[in-house]
Amino acid sequence: METLADTFAPFACIPSESRGRLHDEPESATRSCFQRDRDRIIHAAAFRRLQYKTQVFVNHEGDFFRTRLTHSLEVSQIARSLAQCLNLNQYLAETLALAHDLGHTPFGHAGEFALEDLMKPYGGFDHNAQSLRVVTKLEQRYAEFDGLNLTWETLEGVVKHNGPLTGFDGAEPLPWAISEYAKEHDLELDTYASAEAQIAAVSDDVAYNNHDIDDGLRAGLFTVGDIREVDFVGRTFAEVEAKYPNLDFSRTVHEVVRRTIGMMVEDILAESRTRLSDAKPQTVDDVRGFGEPLIAFSDAMAKNDQELKEFLFPHMYKHYKLNRMTSKARRVVQDLFNLFLAEPGTLPSEWQTGAGEPGDQVTARVVADYIAGMTDRHALDEHKRLFDLQARTSDFTLG
Repeated sequence: METLADTFAPFACIPSESRGRLHDEPESATRSCFQRDRDRIIHAAAFRRLQYKTQVFVNHEGDFFRTRLTHSLEVSQIARSLAQCLNLNQYLAETLALAHDLGHTPFGHAGEFALEDLMKPYGGFDHNAQSLRVVTKLEQRYAEFDGLNLTWETLEGVVKHNGPLTGFDGAEPLPWAISEYAKEHDLELDTYASAEAQIAAVSDDVAYNNHDIDDGLRAGLFTVGDIREVDFVGRTFAEVEAKYPNLDFSRTVHEVVRRTIGMMVEDILAESRTRLSDAKPQTVDDVRGFGEPLIAFSDAMAKNDQELKEFLFPHMYKHYKLNRMTSKARRVVQDLFNLFLAEPGTLPSEWQTGAGEPGDQVTARVVADYIAGMTDRHALDEHKRLFDLQARTSDFTLG
């Protein structure tokens, strides 16, 4: 258990200095508050469902592609390593990495964009805001409160890991779920989050860009010749092929991906140490108020990262095979939403209790919560039960 403040950098989130939980609870005798947050997330139903939620490929497309769960685990491994090297709180960094996608819909971004569009008349939908809603309301396991009753620092990181949400030029209106929660619990939305939260954010970039190289090549969406267009990746392939000229395709891809992850991690450490040395933060509040991220890629690596994203967008995310898959997914979400909104009596009984009248905002929010929590296969099964007139509806499976 973490007990000694001198094991951390002065600007780390120290468990004994946590701002606590919205609902007071006795502290654990065996775990720090951030370890306890991590464990509550791992035991949450929403976390388990990530196993069957799309990262890029719909779950049933293949057993070897990443899911939201395996992605979250990869992010957490990178985040822990970065936090440990920078003398930050690796348990908080790990917690935020595991929690960052809890609000994602079935079918990845296709489901998210469909719900965003459908919810525009009803206050909108945002997957980060939905993650906050999951951990503060929708997980209903504990006797004394809704949600997981996580620490202030974890909730702050869930909401602000990508930066401040208010108080700067160009800020967009707050997502409904965040503005509602902020009325009860101030998460200081106009500041940056802790260094641990910033680590979780940049670890997400490292993980998904690199595993999308791996998954895209294995799925045949692009070739090694194609990806060589990205100079950073092309140079790494050349180095691997020069050292291991007879290595098979699978091992070559893995060696390239592990090297690019390693280079990105080393770059983040070097750049972050420089920024921290220049900024000289003495407390976590110094990090929050600094005005720009202190954990980040260098300019050169940020350029490499952007070039990789610009390659993956047309070659992978907009590949016709994925377009067909996402088109189908979007129609499934649209059909389910419109039916449940018009006929809330078709919702499972425990969801009906929170719904309002057909077509109203209360019902729309309940429907969005229900659909966002579905796995890919649950959504497909629900769609079949409700829209295939030959399908049985009696073997109803709750998600």
